[in-house]
Amino acid sequence: MEIVNILVAPIGAVDLDALGAISRALRETYHCETVAGESLTVPHEAYSARREQYHSTKLLAMLEARKPDTCDLLLGVIDEDLYVPELNFVFGEADPVAGVAVIGLPRLRQEYYGLDPDRELFLLRAAKEAIHETGHTCGLGHCSDHRCIMHFSNSLRDTDVKGPRFCARCRTKLAAGPS
Repeated sequence: MEIVNILVAPIGAVDLDALGAISRALRETYHCETVAGESLTVPHEAYSARREQYHSTKLLAMLEARKPDTCDLLLGVIDEDLYVPELNFVFGEADPVAGVAVIGLPRLRQEYYGLDPDRELFLLRAAKEAIHETGHTCGLGHCSDHRCIMHFSNSLRDTDVKGPRFCARCRTKLAAGPS
């Protein structure tokens, strides 16, 4: 799949440095243009008061409805904790059919775990999750290579261990396009 452009849209108030790091990482990884989208309103219907989290699948539906025809892919970035019903949390989720993905930033910060802030590590984690979820929108699944960007992150340690690049197998699949 050849990607010409990716729209990166903040959902609510989002760290501008994180948006910049994400856009740069997507441009470098997918060799395409990234476009800064206007800030979207955080939809209250995606919020679960019981869990104190946002349902990422509902955010994907909102993104799909707002995706302009002029962009190939749309990545939403939200500074809220995300979940799907089967899991305690997710760093992000993607819908390859609709060409949309979303990532949540809170759990990528050291402070979330009571640790001292590390700005560079946070920005690297945000870029990795953006590349990973965008990979799903391109038809890539999870990879068994723990160093590949497409490896499933069950924990923040998994995100830190994997590299910011595709393994050879995933690069080949990406170049071949959806099967």
